[in-house]
Amino acid sequence: MTQRINVAQHVPDVYRHYLAVEKLLLDSELPTSTLELVKLRASQINGCGYCVDMHSRDMKKAGESDERLWSVAAWRDTTVFTPAERAALALTEEATRLADRAVVSDEVWQGAAEHYNDKQLSLLVVAIAMINAWNRINVTARITPGT
Repeated sequence: MTQRINVAQHVPDVYRHYLAVEKLLLDSELPTSTLELVKLRASQINGCGYCVDMHSRDMKKAGESDERLWSVAAWRDTTVFTPAERAALALTEEATRLADRAVVSDEVWQGAAEHYNDKQLSLLVVAIAMINAWNRINVTARITPGT
């Protein structure tokens, strides 16, 4: 697969602003492990090989266990995620799959609200939106894993 375009090269200001949002999220009160789980799960759903590769590697470098990495795609059927992480993953799935239902259910939202305050929920919503934007850029531009 050949890369179609280098979006960062042609619109570097966009990338600079996206990266500023990513830094804000990384420096926020949300656990980095939760942010990375959100990024990995959305990337799996969206079929973004570049982001799946990058976030898996980042998580592994940060000390994430193989068992948790392997289990992200089937998180509902495992016991390796905390209730808060499971709520974040559920929110990620519904917010990423808007085309399937065009709604994030009250049940999923309430589940997340049990574990995260309003600021943290807002940060999660932004994190989910950002990884979906990154996925769409990378899939459309055909950015290949490992580059």
